[in-house]
Amino acid sequence: MSGQRVKVTIPASTANLGPGFDAVGMAFQLYSVVEMEISERTTVELVGKELQGTPADKSNLLYQVAAGLFAEAGLAVPGLAIRASSEAPLTRGLGSSAAAIVGALVAANQLAGEPFTREELFDRATALEGHPDNVGAAMFGGIIVATMPQEAGETVPYVRFTPPVGLQALAIIPDFMLETQKARHVLPQVYSKEDVVYNVGHSSLLVAALAQGRLDLMGRAMSDRLHQPYRAKLVPGLTEILEKATEHGAIGAALSGAGPTILCFFSSEEEKRQLSAFVDRVMNGHGIAYRELILQPDDNGVQVEIHQR
Repeated sequence: MSGQRVKVTIPASTANLGPGFDAVGMAFQLYSVVEMEISERTTVELVGKELQGTPADKSNLLYQVAAGLFAEAGLAVPGLAIRASSEAPLTRGLGSSAAAIVGALVAANQLAGEPFTREELFDRATALEGHPDNVGAAMFGGIIVATMPQEAGETVPYVRFTPPVGLQALAIIPDFMLETQKARHVLPQVYSKEDVVYNVGHSSLLVAALAQGRLDLMGRAMSDRLHQPYRAKLVPGLTEILEKATEHGAIGAALSGAGPTILCFFSSEEEKRQLSAFVDRVMNGHGIAYRELILQPDDNGVQVEIHQR
């Protein structure tokens, strides 16, 4: 397939949505692009400020994932010319590693002659990422509800559905990175029965509310006791925003993935205006520089273009 150049566009994503820890993901119209073709030697070109500091050699995640796919398909690993760009900031809780994994898998699979189905690529992406929510949203778009398989080698069970009409998110992106490993390290090993039951109820209500477009229930449904309270010390302003955002125009609020990005959902211009002013007061009060993005849900997932050389 050396005559092909494959261009893959992958949406950013959020995970957890409050109580849906490692189980609920949503895709956004904020994109990464991976271009890949077979070449005599491997090159990695990284475009744009969001990818600054990422390795531009064979240690790059894109190459590692692509090479792994060729090997798993029983093919010799070729030289690959890879070009990548991203609108989504890295290590901010918007699924940058999931987008890279999905993009590399889909592009390499195309160059390898499509030995794997999209579902099989999702299974591999989940194994590489360690949880299915971000990679599921990046792969399929929309809202994904999924769980890790009980046995190695089993397929990942998931349900995908379209986000409610009118749902948008105000993303508050603090001007600092937060590694997922660090954000996971602050979580306890053991939880009380009360907290577990609380989250089961809230995550179940959240999924039902999203599936039926019950935006009126999202504020209460997005409450969480498993990860957000413990990560609040790593993200200044998070506690105030989670507690008060619904009093200032938000339908619901959550830490995006492991953070530090915070999402406040809304459905009207007036809600957005109120929210923006509230968030600005909170973040300025903590002396935290941040940027604001308005995110629309993506309902398409990964998109592929093939160019013949």
